[in-house]
Amino acid sequence: MNLLDKIFHIRASGSSVRTECLAGLTSFMAMCYLIFVVPAMLADAGMPRESAIAATIWITILATLLMGLWARFPVGVAPGLGITAFFAYYICGPAGYAWQDGLGAVFISGVVFMLLTITKIRQLIIDSVPMDLKYAIVVGIGAFIAFIGMKSCGIITANPSTFVALGNLAEPGTLLSLCGIVLIGTLMSLEIKGAMLIGIITISAAGIILGLTPMPQAVFSQSFPLPHGLFMQMSITGALGHGLFSIIFTLTMVDLFDNMGVLIGLAQKAGMMQPDGHIKNLDRALVADSAATMGSAMLGATTATSYLECATGVAAGGRTGLVAVVIALLFFLALFFTPLVALVPSFATAPVLVIVGALMMQEALHINFNDFTVALPAFLTIIMMPLTFNIATGFGFGFISFVALKAFSGRFREVSPFMCAIAVCFAINFALRLQ
Repeated sequence: MNLLDKIFHIRASGSSVRTECLAGLTSFMAMCYLIFVVPAMLADAGMPRESAIAATIWITILATLLMGLWARFPVGVAPGLGITAFFAYYICGPAGYAWQDGLGAVFISGVVFMLLTITKIRQLIIDSVPMDLKYAIVVGIGAFIAFIGMKSCGIITANPSTFVALGNLAEPGTLLSLCGIVLIGTLMSLEIKGAMLIGIITISAAGIILGLTPMPQAVFSQSFPLPHGLFMQMSITGALGHGLFSIIFTLTMVDLFDNMGVLIGLAQKAGMMQPDGHIKNLDRALVADSAATMGSAMLGATTATSYLECATGVAAGGRTGLVAVVIALLFFLALFFTPLVALVPSFATAPVLVIVGALMMQEALHINFNDFTVALPAFLTIIMMPLTFNIATGFGFGFISFVALKAFSGRFREVSPFMCAIAVCFAINFALRLQ
Protein backbone atom coordinates (compact mmCIF):
# COMPACT_ATOMS: atom_id res chain seq x y z
CA MET A 1 0.00 0.00 0.00
CA ASN A 2 2.84 2.37 0.82
CA LEU A 3 4.51 1.60 -2.51
CA LEU A 4 1.29 2.36 -4.41
CA ASP A 5 0.90 5.59 -2.45
CA LYS A 6 4.46 6.64 -3.34
CA ILE A 7 3.90 5.91 -7.03
CA PHE A 8 0.47 7.45 -7.44
CA HIS A 9 0.34 9.96 -4.51
CA ILE A 10 -3.03 8.53 -3.51
CA ARG A 11 -3.31 10.09 -0.05
CA ALA A 12 -2.25 13.49 -1.35
CA SER A 13 -5.10 13.23 -3.84
CA GLY A 14 -7.58 12.64 -1.03
CA SER A 15 -8.23 9.03 -1.96
CA SER A 16 -7.32 5.50 -0.84
CA VAL A 17 -6.14 2.31 -2.54
CA ARG A 18 -9.53 0.70 -1.93
CA THR A 19 -11.37 3.65 -3.47
CA GLU A 20 -9.03 3.72 -6.49
CA CYS A 21 -9.50 -0.01 -7.13
CA LEU A 22 -13.26 0.31 -6.74
CA ALA A 23 -13.26 3.25 -9.17
CA GLY A 24 -11.22 1.24 -11.66
CA LEU A 25 -13.68 -1.64 -11.46
CA THR A 26 -16.58 0.77 -11.91
CA SER A 27 -15.00 2.36 -15.00
CA PHE A 28 -14.19 -1.05 -16.46
CA MET A 29 -17.76 -2.24 -16.07
CA ALA A 30 -19.02 0.94 -17.71
CA MET A 31 -16.72 0.66 -20.74
CA CYS A 32 -16.23 -3.10 -21.18
CA TYR A 33 -19.00 -3.19 -23.76
CA LEU A 34 -16.44 -1.88 -26.28
CA ILE A 35 -15.01 -5.41 -26.40
CA PHE A 36 -18.07 -6.42 -28.38
CA VAL A 37 -19.12 -3.19 -30.12
CA VAL A 38 -15.80 -2.03 -31.63
CA PRO A 39 -14.76 -5.40 -33.18
CA ALA A 40 -18.25 -5.80 -34.65
CA MET A 41 -17.86 -2.49 -36.50
CA LEU A 42 -14.32 -3.37 -37.61
CA ALA A 43 -15.65 -6.66 -38.95
CA ASP A 44 -18.20 -4.70 -40.97
CA ALA A 45 -15.23 -2.85 -42.49
CA GLY A 46 -13.90 -6.18 -43.76
CA MET A 47 -11.45 -7.04 -40.97
CA PRO A 48 -11.27 -10.57 -39.51
CA ARG A 49 -13.43 -10.54 -36.38
CA GLU A 50 -11.19 -12.59 -34.08
CA SER A 51 -8.16 -10.45 -34.87
CA ALA A 52 -10.26 -7.31 -34.42
CA ILE A 53 -11.27 -8.47 -30.92
CA ALA A 54 -7.63 -9.09 -30.02
CA ALA A 55 -6.45 -5.76 -31.46
CA THR A 56 -9.17 -3.85 -29.61
CA ILE A 57 -8.41 -5.43 -26.23
CA TRP A 58 -4.63 -5.23 -26.55
CA ILE A 59 -4.49 -1.55 -27.52
CA THR A 60 -6.89 -0.81 -24.65
CA ILE A 61 -4.57 -2.58 -22.22
CA LEU A 62 -1.36 -0.95 -23.45
CA ALA A 63 -2.76 2.57 -23.91
CA THR A 64 -4.53 2.56 -20.54
CA LEU A 65 -1.39 1.33 -18.75
CA LEU A 66 0.56 4.17 -20.34
CA MET A 67 -2.08 6.66 -19.24
CA GLY A 68 -2.03 5.33 -15.68
CA LEU A 69 1.66 4.66 -15.06
CA TRP A 70 3.12 7.64 -16.92
CA ALA A 71 0.46 10.32 -17.23
CA ARG A 72 -1.16 9.33 -13.87
CA PHE A 73 -4.67 10.06 -15.16
CA PRO A 74 -7.68 8.01 -13.93
CA VAL A 75 -8.75 7.41 -17.53
CA GLY A 76 -9.14 4.38 -19.76
CA VAL A 77 -8.02 4.65 -23.39
CA ALA A 78 -9.49 2.53 -26.19
CA PRO A 79 -10.62 2.75 -29.82
CA GLY A 80 -13.37 5.38 -29.93
CA LEU A 81 -16.87 4.35 -30.94
CA GLY A 82 -17.63 7.44 -33.03
CA ILE A 83 -14.35 7.32 -34.93
CA THR A 84 -14.68 3.55 -35.40
CA ALA A 85 -18.13 4.08 -36.90
CA PHE A 86 -16.69 6.79 -39.18
CA PHE A 87 -13.92 4.37 -40.18
CA ALA A 88 -16.17 1.38 -40.81
CA TYR A 89 -19.22 3.02 -42.33
CA TYR A 90 -17.67 5.90 -44.27
CA ILE A 91 -13.96 5.42 -44.97
CA CYS A 92 -14.40 1.71 -45.71
CA GLY A 93 -17.97 2.21 -46.92
CA PRO A 94 -19.20 4.99 -49.25
CA ALA A 95 -15.67 6.45 -49.56
CA GLY A 96 -14.58 3.10 -50.98
CA TYR A 97 -11.17 2.69 -49.31
CA ALA A 98 -9.67 -0.58 -48.12
CA TRP A 99 -9.29 -0.97 -44.38
CA GLN A 100 -5.49 -1.10 -44.80
CA ASP A 101 -5.54 2.42 -46.27
CA GLY A 102 -7.88 3.54 -43.50
CA LEU A 103 -5.44 2.29 -40.85
CA GLY A 104 -2.70 4.21 -42.64
CA ALA A 105 -4.77 7.38 -42.29
CA VAL A 106 -5.26 6.63 -38.57
CA PHE A 107 -1.48 6.25 -38.12
CA ILE A 108 -0.76 9.53 -39.93
CA SER A 109 -3.29 11.33 -37.74
CA GLY A 110 -1.50 9.87 -34.70
CA VAL A 111 1.80 11.30 -35.96
CA VAL A 112 0.12 14.70 -36.33
CA PHE A 113 -1.20 14.41 -32.75
CA MET A 114 2.29 13.63 -31.51
CA LEU A 115 3.87 16.56 -33.35
CA LEU A 116 1.24 18.92 -31.97
CA THR A 117 1.89 17.51 -28.50
CA ILE A 118 5.68 17.55 -28.33
CA THR A 119 5.73 21.08 -29.75
CA LYS A 120 3.35 22.08 -26.92
CA ILE A 121 0.78 23.31 -29.46
CA ARG A 122 -1.91 21.01 -28.05
CA GLN A 123 -1.23 22.31 -24.54
CA LEU A 124 -1.34 25.91 -25.79
CA ILE A 125 -4.64 25.22 -27.54
CA ILE A 126 -6.18 23.84 -24.36
CA ASP A 127 -4.78 26.65 -22.20
CA SER A 128 -6.15 29.24 -24.64
CA VAL A 129 -9.74 28.07 -24.18
CA PRO A 130 -11.57 30.49 -21.81
CA MET A 131 -12.73 29.03 -18.50
CA ASP A 132 -16.38 29.66 -19.39
CA LEU A 133 -16.05 27.43 -22.44
CA LYS A 134 -14.15 24.82 -20.43
CA TYR A 135 -17.07 24.66 -18.01
CA ALA A 136 -19.44 24.49 -20.99
CA ILE A 137 -17.44 21.56 -22.35
CA VAL A 138 -17.89 19.71 -19.05
CA VAL A 139 -21.63 20.41 -19.06
CA GLY A 140 -21.98 19.42 -22.72
CA ILE A 141 -20.17 16.15 -22.11
CA GLY A 142 -22.47 15.53 -19.16
CA ALA A 143 -25.51 16.02 -21.39
CA PHE A 144 -23.91 13.77 -24.02
CA ILE A 145 -23.20 11.04 -21.46
CA ALA A 146 -26.75 11.17 -20.14
CA PHE A 147 -28.11 11.06 -23.69
CA ILE A 148 -26.02 7.96 -24.44
CA GLY A 149 -27.26 6.31 -21.26
CA MET A 150 -30.91 7.05 -21.93
CA LYS A 151 -30.58 5.90 -25.54
CA SER A 152 -28.80 2.65 -24.74
CA CYS A 153 -31.46 1.54 -22.24
CA GLY A 154 -34.49 2.66 -24.24
CA ILE A 155 -35.66 5.60 -22.11
CA ILE A 156 -35.49 7.67 -25.28
CA THR A 157 -35.83 6.29 -28.79
CA ALA A 158 -35.73 7.42 -32.41
CA ASN A 159 -38.89 8.88 -33.95
CA PRO A 160 -39.31 9.78 -37.64
CA SER A 161 -41.48 12.79 -36.83
CA THR A 162 -39.79 14.27 -33.77
CA PHE A 163 -36.32 12.64 -34.17
CA VAL A 164 -36.36 11.53 -30.52
CA ALA A 165 -39.23 10.46 -28.27
CA LEU A 166 -39.94 8.74 -24.98
CA GLY A 167 -39.32 5.02 -25.27
CA ASN A 168 -41.47 2.16 -24.06
CA LEU A 169 -41.02 2.34 -20.30
CA ALA A 170 -42.81 -0.99 -19.93
CA GLU A 171 -39.88 -2.80 -21.55
CA PRO A 172 -38.21 -4.90 -18.80
CA GLY A 173 -34.69 -3.63 -19.56
CA THR A 174 -35.81 0.00 -19.63
CA LEU A 175 -37.74 -0.48 -16.40
CA LEU A 176 -34.67 -1.98 -14.72
CA SER A 177 -32.61 1.01 -15.89
CA LEU A 178 -35.11 3.41 -14.30
CA CYS A 179 -34.89 1.39 -11.09
CA GLY A 180 -31.10 1.59 -11.34
CA ILE A 181 -31.21 5.39 -11.61
CA VAL A 182 -33.37 5.58 -8.49
CA LEU A 183 -31.23 3.02 -6.63
CA ILE A 184 -27.90 4.69 -7.41
CA GLY A 185 -29.33 8.17 -6.78
CA THR A 186 -30.64 7.06 -3.39
CA LEU A 187 -27.34 5.41 -2.40
CA MET A 188 -25.42 8.53 -3.41
CA SER A 189 -27.81 10.73 -1.46
CA LEU A 190 -27.07 8.56 1.57
CA GLU A 191 -23.32 8.93 0.79
CA ILE A 192 -22.81 5.18 0.53
CA LYS A 193 -19.43 4.25 -0.94
CA GLY A 194 -19.47 2.27 -4.18
CA ALA A 195 -23.03 3.33 -5.01
CA MET A 196 -22.48 3.03 -8.76
CA LEU A 197 -20.83 -0.38 -8.58
CA ILE A 198 -23.60 -1.63 -6.30
CA GLY A 199 -26.14 -0.38 -8.81
CA ILE A 200 -24.43 -2.07 -11.77
CA ILE A 201 -24.13 -5.42 -9.96
CA THR A 202 -27.70 -5.28 -8.64
CA ILE A 203 -29.28 -4.50 -12.01
CA SER A 204 -27.09 -7.07 -13.78
CA ALA A 205 -28.18 -9.74 -11.28
CA ALA A 206 -31.83 -8.74 -11.71
CA GLY A 207 -31.42 -9.05 -15.49
CA ILE A 208 -30.10 -12.60 -15.13
CA ILE A 209 -32.89 -13.59 -12.72
CA LEU A 210 -35.56 -12.22 -15.07
CA GLY A 211 -33.99 -13.93 -18.06
CA LEU A 212 -33.11 -10.66 -19.81
CA THR A 213 -29.40 -11.43 -19.81
CA PRO A 214 -28.47 -14.89 -21.14
CA MET A 215 -26.06 -16.96 -19.14
CA PRO A 216 -22.69 -17.34 -20.86
CA GLN A 217 -22.11 -20.51 -22.85
CA ALA A 218 -18.58 -20.73 -21.46
CA VAL A 219 -16.47 -19.15 -18.74
CA PHE A 220 -13.06 -19.11 -20.41
CA SER A 221 -12.08 -17.94 -23.88
CA GLN A 222 -11.43 -20.80 -26.25
CA SER A 223 -8.07 -19.35 -27.34
CA PHE A 224 -5.66 -16.58 -26.33
CA PRO A 225 -6.55 -13.63 -28.59
CA LEU A 226 -3.74 -12.15 -30.70
CA PRO A 227 -4.16 -9.77 -33.67
CA HIS A 228 -2.49 -12.11 -36.17
CA GLY A 229 -4.36 -10.93 -39.26
CA LEU A 230 -4.12 -7.19 -38.55
CA PHE A 231 -0.73 -6.50 -36.98
CA MET A 232 1.26 -3.99 -39.13
CA GLN A 233 -1.18 -4.29 -42.02
CA MET A 234 -1.70 -0.52 -42.28
CA SER A 235 -0.81 1.09 -45.60
CA ILE A 236 0.65 4.56 -45.16
CA THR A 237 1.58 4.83 -48.83
CA GLY A 238 -1.96 3.77 -49.73
CA ALA A 239 -3.43 6.49 -47.50
CA LEU A 240 -1.17 9.15 -49.01
CA GLY A 241 -1.53 7.81 -52.54
CA HIS A 242 -5.31 7.96 -52.46
CA GLY A 243 -5.27 11.56 -51.29
CA LEU A 244 -7.04 11.00 -47.98
CA PHE A 245 -6.34 14.57 -46.82
CA SER A 246 -9.93 15.33 -45.83
CA ILE A 247 -10.21 12.03 -43.94
CA ILE A 248 -6.88 12.52 -42.14
CA PHE A 249 -7.87 16.09 -41.27
CA THR A 250 -11.24 14.91 -39.93
CA LEU A 251 -9.64 12.14 -37.86
CA THR A 252 -7.13 14.65 -36.46
CA MET A 253 -9.73 17.28 -35.56
CA VAL A 254 -12.22 14.85 -34.03
CA ASP A 255 -9.67 12.99 -31.93
CA LEU A 256 -7.88 16.17 -30.83
CA PHE A 257 -11.02 17.76 -29.46
CA ASP A 258 -12.73 14.56 -28.33
CA ASN A 259 -9.72 13.81 -26.15
CA MET A 260 -9.43 17.42 -25.09
CA GLY A 261 -13.07 17.49 -24.03
CA VAL A 262 -12.95 14.22 -22.13
CA LEU A 263 -9.69 15.07 -20.34
CA ILE A 264 -10.91 18.55 -19.37
CA GLY A 265 -14.21 17.16 -18.11
CA LEU A 266 -12.68 14.32 -16.10
CA ALA A 267 -9.84 16.48 -14.76
CA GLN A 268 -12.37 19.01 -13.49
CA LYS A 269 -14.43 16.35 -11.71
CA ALA A 270 -11.29 14.69 -10.30
CA GLY A 271 -9.99 17.96 -8.86
CA MET A 272 -6.97 18.00 -11.19
CA MET A 273 -7.79 21.37 -12.76
CA GLN A 274 -6.22 24.40 -11.11
CA PRO A 275 -8.18 27.67 -10.63
CA ASP A 276 -6.50 29.18 -13.70
CA GLY A 277 -7.65 26.25 -15.84
CA HIS A 278 -4.27 24.49 -16.02
CA ILE A 279 -4.47 20.70 -15.74
CA LYS A 280 -1.68 18.82 -14.01
CA ASN A 281 0.11 16.19 -16.17
CA LEU A 282 -2.07 17.05 -19.16
CA ASP A 283 0.98 17.15 -21.43
CA ARG A 284 1.78 13.55 -20.52
CA ALA A 285 -1.82 12.50 -21.05
CA LEU A 286 -1.74 14.05 -24.53
CA VAL A 287 1.51 12.27 -25.40
CA ALA A 288 0.02 9.00 -24.14
CA ASP A 289 -3.08 9.34 -26.29
CA SER A 290 -0.98 10.31 -29.34
CA ALA A 291 1.19 7.22 -28.91
CA ALA A 292 -1.95 5.15 -28.39
CA THR A 293 -3.38 6.24 -31.74
CA MET A 294 -0.22 5.23 -33.60
CA GLY A 295 -0.07 1.96 -31.68
CA SER A 296 -3.72 1.29 -32.41
CA ALA A 297 -3.14 1.58 -36.17
CA MET A 298 -0.12 -0.73 -35.91
CA LEU A 299 -2.11 -3.38 -34.03
CA GLY A 300 -5.05 -3.09 -36.39
CA ALA A 301 -7.62 -0.92 -34.62
CA THR A 302 -8.94 2.61 -35.01
CA THR A 303 -8.03 5.86 -33.29
CA ALA A 304 -7.60 5.39 -29.53
CA THR A 305 -9.25 7.99 -27.35
CA SER A 306 -9.95 8.66 -23.68
CA TYR A 307 -13.29 7.15 -22.74
CA LEU A 308 -16.18 9.22 -21.42
CA GLU A 309 -17.40 6.27 -19.39
CA CYS A 310 -14.44 6.71 -17.02
CA ALA A 311 -16.43 9.57 -15.54
CA THR A 312 -18.20 6.80 -13.61
CA GLY A 313 -14.94 5.88 -11.90
CA VAL A 314 -14.12 9.51 -11.19
CA ALA A 315 -17.59 9.97 -9.71
CA ALA A 316 -16.94 6.88 -7.58
CA GLY A 317 -13.89 8.60 -6.06
CA GLY A 318 -11.06 7.75 -8.49
CA ARG A 319 -8.36 10.42 -8.52
CA THR A 320 -5.04 8.86 -9.61
CA GLY A 321 -3.41 6.72 -12.27
CA LEU A 322 -4.06 3.61 -10.20
CA VAL A 323 -7.61 3.70 -11.57
CA ALA A 324 -6.26 3.32 -15.12
CA VAL A 325 -3.91 0.52 -14.06
CA VAL A 326 -6.84 -1.39 -12.54
CA ILE A 327 -8.84 -0.84 -15.75
CA ALA A 328 -5.95 -2.21 -17.83
CA LEU A 329 -5.53 -5.27 -15.59
CA LEU A 330 -9.24 -6.03 -15.81
CA PHE A 331 -9.13 -5.80 -19.61
CA PHE A 332 -6.19 -8.22 -19.54
CA LEU A 333 -8.31 -10.64 -17.51
CA ALA A 334 -11.09 -10.08 -20.04
CA LEU A 335 -8.85 -11.77 -22.60
CA PHE A 336 -9.42 -15.00 -20.69
CA PHE A 337 -12.98 -14.37 -19.49
CA THR A 338 -14.61 -12.70 -22.47
CA PRO A 339 -17.88 -14.70 -22.04
CA LEU A 340 -18.30 -13.37 -18.48
CA VAL A 341 -17.94 -9.75 -19.58
CA ALA A 342 -21.17 -10.22 -21.53
CA LEU A 343 -23.00 -10.57 -18.20
CA VAL A 344 -22.98 -6.78 -17.80
CA PRO A 345 -25.80 -5.55 -20.07
CA SER A 346 -26.23 -2.01 -21.34
CA PHE A 347 -29.33 -1.47 -19.20
CA ALA A 348 -27.12 -2.02 -16.11
CA THR A 349 -24.48 0.57 -17.06
CA ALA A 350 -26.93 3.11 -18.55
CA PRO A 351 -28.14 4.38 -15.13
CA VAL A 352 -24.55 5.21 -14.20
CA LEU A 353 -24.15 7.33 -17.32
CA VAL A 354 -27.31 9.27 -16.49
CA ILE A 355 -26.15 9.88 -12.91
CA VAL A 356 -22.72 11.03 -14.10
CA GLY A 357 -24.39 13.40 -16.56
CA ALA A 358 -26.30 14.96 -13.67
CA LEU A 359 -23.06 15.38 -11.69
CA MET A 360 -21.26 17.07 -14.58
CA MET A 361 -24.21 19.40 -15.18
CA GLN A 362 -23.36 21.15 -11.90
CA GLU A 363 -20.53 23.02 -13.64
CA ALA A 364 -23.11 25.20 -15.42
CA LEU A 365 -23.20 27.29 -12.24
CA HIS A 366 -19.76 28.69 -13.10
CA ILE A 367 -20.61 29.92 -16.62
CA ASN A 368 -21.13 33.68 -16.98
CA PHE A 369 -24.50 33.68 -18.77
CA ASN A 370 -24.86 37.42 -18.13
CA ASP A 371 -22.37 38.11 -20.95
CA PHE A 372 -24.08 37.05 -24.19
CA THR A 373 -20.76 36.81 -26.06
CA VAL A 374 -20.09 33.96 -23.61
CA ALA A 375 -23.64 32.70 -23.08
CA LEU A 376 -24.42 31.84 -26.72
CA PRO A 377 -21.11 30.01 -27.45
CA ALA A 378 -21.45 28.13 -24.15
CA PHE A 379 -25.02 27.18 -25.00
CA LEU A 380 -24.05 25.99 -28.50
CA THR A 381 -21.15 23.99 -27.06
CA ILE A 382 -23.47 22.28 -24.61
CA ILE A 383 -26.47 21.64 -26.85
CA MET A 384 -24.65 20.53 -30.01
CA MET A 385 -22.77 17.67 -28.34
CA PRO A 386 -25.83 15.52 -27.60
CA LEU A 387 -27.89 16.71 -30.57
CA THR A 388 -25.18 15.84 -33.11
CA PHE A 389 -23.86 12.88 -31.08
CA ASN A 390 -20.37 14.31 -31.45
CA ILE A 391 -18.20 16.13 -28.91
CA ALA A 392 -16.01 17.79 -31.54
CA THR A 393 -19.03 19.33 -33.27
CA GLY A 394 -19.97 21.03 -30.00
CA PHE A 395 -16.43 22.42 -29.84
CA GLY A 396 -16.70 23.71 -33.38
CA PHE A 397 -19.97 25.57 -32.93
CA GLY A 398 -18.88 26.96 -29.58
CA PHE A 399 -15.45 28.16 -30.71
CA ILE A 400 -16.57 29.65 -34.03
CA SER A 401 -19.46 31.51 -32.41
CA PHE A 402 -17.21 32.76 -29.57
CA VAL A 403 -14.70 34.28 -31.99
CA ALA A 404 -17.45 35.70 -34.25
CA LEU A 405 -19.41 37.34 -31.42
CA LYS A 406 -16.33 38.85 -29.83
CA ALA A 407 -15.20 40.22 -33.21
CA PHE A 408 -18.56 41.65 -34.29
CA SER A 409 -19.21 43.21 -30.88
CA GLY A 410 -15.89 45.09 -30.90
CA ARG A 411 -14.22 42.88 -28.29
CA PHE A 412 -11.84 40.98 -30.55
CA ARG A 413 -8.92 41.75 -28.21
CA GLU A 414 -10.42 39.24 -25.76
CA VAL A 415 -9.79 36.42 -28.25
CA SER A 416 -6.40 34.71 -28.21
CA PRO A 417 -4.60 33.87 -31.47
CA PHE A 418 -4.98 30.16 -30.75
CA MET A 419 -8.74 30.53 -30.36
CA CYS A 420 -8.85 32.16 -33.79
CA ALA A 421 -6.75 29.35 -35.25
CA ILE A 422 -9.05 26.73 -33.69
CA ALA A 423 -12.13 28.45 -35.09
CA VAL A 424 -10.58 28.55 -38.57
CA CYS A 425 -9.66 24.86 -38.38
CA PHE A 426 -13.21 23.94 -37.40
CA ALA A 427 -14.58 26.07 -40.23
CA ILE A 428 -12.32 24.18 -42.65
CA ASN A 429 -13.42 20.86 -41.15
CA PHE A 430 -17.11 21.76 -41.58
CA ALA A 431 -16.44 22.91 -45.15
CA LEU A 432 -14.74 19.62 -46.01
CA ARG A 433 -17.82 17.73 -44.83
CA LEU A 434 -19.89 19.61 -47.42
CA GLN A 435 -17.92 18.08 -50.27
